[in-house]
Amino acid sequence: MNDSATEATNSGAACLGRARALIPLLAAAAPRIEAASALPSDVLDAMHDAGMFRLLLPRSAGGYELTPSDYVQCIEAIAMGDASAAWCMNQGSGCSMAAAYVAPEIAHQVWGDRHAVLAWGQGPGARAVRTAGGWRVTGSWSFASGSRHATWLGALTPCFHEDGSPVRHPDGRPWDRTMLFPRELAVIDGDVWQVMGLQGTGSDTFSITDLFIDDAHALTRESPDERREGGALYRYQAMQLYAGGFSCVALGAARGLLDAVVALMRGKTQAWATDALRDNNAVQSILGYSDAALKAARAGLLKVLDDVWLDVTAAGQITIENRVAIRQATTFAIHTARDVAFQVFHEAGSTAIFADQPFERRLRDVSSVAQHLQGRRTHFEVVGLHMLGGLPNLRWL
Repeated sequence: MNDSATEATNSGAACLGRARALIPLLAAAAPRIEAASALPSDVLDAMHDAGMFRLLLPRSAGGYELTPSDYVQCIEAIAMGDASAAWCMNQGSGCSMAAAYVAPEIAHQVWGDRHAVLAWGQGPGARAVRTAGGWRVTGSWSFASGSRHATWLGALTPCFHEDGSPVRHPDGRPWDRTMLFPRELAVIDGDVWQVMGLQGTGSDTFSITDLFIDDAHALTRESPDERREGGALYRYQAMQLYAGGFSCVALGAARGLLDAVVALMRGKTQAWATDALRDNNAVQSILGYSDAALKAARAGLLKVLDDVWLDVTAAGQITIENRVAIRQATTFAIHTARDVAFQVFHEAGSTAIFADQPFERRLRDVSSVAQHLQGRRTHFEVVGLHMLGGLPNLRWL
């Protein structure tokens, strides 16, 4: 394949085309995904064949290194098929940005296989104790979305000296490292993921006890001193890509629900009624407004992502203003998607409550996205504080 053909295959448009081509497969597999609390092998094979877990991976490590705007549109397309698949894709993609902070040989080791996926979760109480050549790590990490199909795991861990005292940055902040290790070295607890929506993400809890991790497999995320990639994408923090991707999980799932309701309304007549629902003025108004709301939230999000991309590529860094703008647009998109989902679900009537229909699963999935930290209403307070000249907590940006 010549350079121009390779460039075309690796472009954002090509990746989006492959993502959209997966929608029918994902929609058909959605009941199996939810029942298994995991992505089935045929779904994973199709997603890997399309490169869906390599969109934020550096080109040097065999990834596509897409712009944020191109990337989130791929997430949205996958979510139109199945929200859990899109959630796992976004989680694994955000994790893959860690490849920009390790040596090339480590990146190849972790992501060299085409089925490679890194997953990680939350681990309060974990400890990494300094030892010769690395760390002895103990702890458990929850909400590890995609851990059932992951090949490697990452453990964000506070670090301690051999004498038990905490390792700190010069300004006194605790020093955390993300430890990378093969999945088979962890104990996985799959019984904890019994949830209302996004059941198919298999967001299990994993644990390790006194596991040695060498220094080559430990990194500090978003550390300029450790960054090895020069591309503008790696001037972002993973948080901004997580926010953009998860908001598009909500937008894509809500769009899938709206499209399903429109298809139903075209042929349904309510019980004890003579007029088809397609002729009902209230239904027409709600569907028209809902369509506009999703389009507006989506357009606003993509505009912000494009504007921030121009700033980052010009300045070589992402500013607080950029991060606030992304937080505002992504939170608004999540809440818009949730509101639309509830509105149009109601219009589907009793048809929507049956488990063999796509309506109630999509409603639960969108609702679960809104319950995540990415959908907190308090994010709007952070935005408002910034607008009024205050300094927001950068942790939430």
